[in-house]
Amino acid sequence: MKITDNVYALESTKGSYAYIILGKETILVDTGQMWQGKGILKELSAMNIKLQDIKHIVLTHHDLDHVGNAHMLQKVTNAKLWAAKEDIPYIKGYKNRPGIKRIFSFLFRVRKPENVYAYNKDIRIGDIEIIATPGHTPGHVCILYKDVLFAGDLVDSRKGQLRPYPNMNWNKDELMKSIKSISNISFKWVCPAHGIPIKRELLY
Repeated sequence: MKITDNVYALESTKGSYAYIILGKETILVDTGQMWQGKGILKELSAMNIKLQDIKHIVLTHHDLDHVGNAHMLQKVTNAKLWAAKEDIPYIKGYKNRPGIKRIFSFLFRVRKPENVYAYNKDIRIGDIEIIATPGHTPGHVCILYKDVLFAGDLVDSRKGQLRPYPNMNWNKDELMKSIKSISNISFKWVCPAHGIPIKRELLY
């Protein structure tokens, strides 16, 4: 699904969208569910995107439907894998995910990626900006590329409207603060993981 000239939602990950940015460097945002891996590879090939051209994989947070193919895609692309330092222990398996997410981690044994680099204000990743938006998870981030905001699970969209992400939040108060914190940032498109991308009107 084309969002802008350089941004596409991967149809193979519908339900928990991953996105591809064809910017200064080719960047993949999130990696979908573990069973969507073959579909991702097939779709990238259909788009004439060579795996070795993907230089970075950036994760919005540690949930299984966002890191499901991180290990595989890291291997086949040789891209750098990035996440917030607060979420890396969950991605690497050093900490158990809280609540029902711990049960999901037991039921769906996602392979752990090897090297995960922590976002750092002094490090530039292509032409994207990392925005800390804790709440859904401790290290949740949004990613800004030009006029497109990749919102992860900060919000979702239903019937053409955005709303705060409703389920399994680490800290709902922090999530609401994060939503407020991005309200003054300029962007035209909001690309959530759940629900279709929509043009910005209201945050919720």
